[in-house]
Amino acid sequence: MNAVPQYDSLAFAENTLKLRTYRQQVIGNNLANSDTPGFKARDIQFGDVLKAQLEGRASSKSIRMATTHVAHIPGKVSQEDPNLLYRIPDQPSMDGNTVDADIELSEFTKNSVLTEFAINRVGSTIKSRMSAITGQPS
Repeated sequence: MNAVPQYDSLAFAENTLKLRTYRQQVIGNNLANSDTPGFKARDIQFGDVLKAQLEGRASSKSIRMATTHVAHIPGKVSQEDPNLLYRIPDQPSMDGNTVDADIELSEFTKNSVLTEFAINRVGSTIKSRMSAITGQPS
C-alpha cells in the first residue's frame, strides 16, 4: 500500500495557488490592522487546509439562501472561514492587538516566494500536458 497519497498534479497546483493567494490576503489583513486596538491576528494551517481541499473535505465559506418563489434570485450569505485560526502572540500589546509586525512581514515574504513557486508550478504542469497532447517537446 502506498503511504503517500496521489493527487492530480494540476489540481494540486491549482489548489496550492488558490490557498497561497488566500493566505496572502489574510496576512496582508493582519499587517493592515497592526495598529488597530483589539485586532486579533489570523492565519491558516496551510498543509491541513490543502489536504482537506484535495480530499474534498473543504468547507464552503458561504451559505446558500433559501428562495420562496421561482422568481427570487438565489443569494449567498458569507460566514466566517472555519480554517482561519487565531495566531498566539509572543507578547500581546496593552490594547489587545495580537499582531507582531515582524512575524507577519516574515510570513508575508515567505508566502510570496511560495506563491511565485506555485505560479511557476502551474505553468510547468500546463506546458508538460500541452507537450504530451501535441507530441512536441516543450
